[in-house]
Amino acid sequence: MRHPAADVGYPAPSLKPLLIVNPASANGATGRNLESIARTVRDSLGDFETRLTRAIGDGVALARQAVEAGRALVVAVGGDGTASEVVDGLVGAGYLGEFGYIPRGTGGDFRRSLGIPADVPGAARQLVATARRQVDLGRIEFTGLDGQPAIRHFCNVASCGISAVVARNVNLGSKRLGGKISFKLASARALLGWDDQAIRWRVDGGPWTEDTVTALSVCNARYFGGGIMVAPQADMEDGLLDVTIWKDYGVLDFVVQQPKLYDGRHVQLAKTRLLRGREIEVEPVGGARVLLEVDGEQPGMLPARFTVLPRALTLRSA
Repeated sequence: MRHPAADVGYPAPSLKPLLIVNPASANGATGRNLESIARTVRDSLGDFETRLTRAIGDGVALARQAVEAGRALVVAVGGDGTASEVVDGLVGAGYLGEFGYIPRGTGGDFRRSLGIPADVPGAARQLVATARRQVDLGRIEFTGLDGQPAIRHFCNVASCGISAVVARNVNLGSKRLGGKISFKLASARALLGWDDQAIRWRVDGGPWTEDTVTALSVCNARYFGGGIMVAPQADMEDGLLDVTIWKDYGVLDFVVQQPKLYDGRHVQLAKTRLLRGREIEVEPVGGARVLLEVDGEQPGMLPARFTVLPRALTLRSA
């Protein structure tokens, strides 16, 4: 059967799937146990090739090379950031093949949203599943940390405000305590002395709304921050982005309302506002430097424009 890549000038696909592995994920445990992980994946998938990431951005570069080579299946092995980089590289290069994921990270939010098992054997079995899902992705045009315009695709959630500070703190830490505790500690530290930031936003070209917010999250999927169900109604196949806005959240709210943050009931609180659309524009007000978080990474700041890419990624799924 003719592979669709041939219709757009890509080489014929390699017969071997490609695993793009972040050996530093799971606090280095992925690298230490790489032989065992590879053996488990091979038992389900058969033979494959492996490329290792060494630095931020390698996942994007390796994914682009996979597209150029005509790989029919590319699998990310690592945390949410690794999966996001690989997907960004694939979609940015016009990938027409299939994507798989072996979760090996701290947050685990992407695998929660997709229903992928947390264990390697369970995730590996999904790589040979006959079912396929075509899921939406988000696209964000923003200002990089160097002040230059940048573009990224995201699988899960992109947000601004306190969540970006939390992501930065988590990534600077050791993550030895695991995902949930790491994010809880980072959140508590970030909220101490936090003042809501002035921004304005609009949805689908409508009127601008100006306010101060704790965080504004644009959600393709339901989870971020190590298991917080930030957007309980988000659906990765509906062609829409869900927006959750938190206002006036402090340390006390984080403690008292914590169960509601993790099970989604925070949407019932007066301090939470929900929106939905295909295009969301967000800008700082009064010269504020408002940081961004994208799938658990902290790549830049506002202003930003978020759009949805319907059915942009074909996922192997049980």
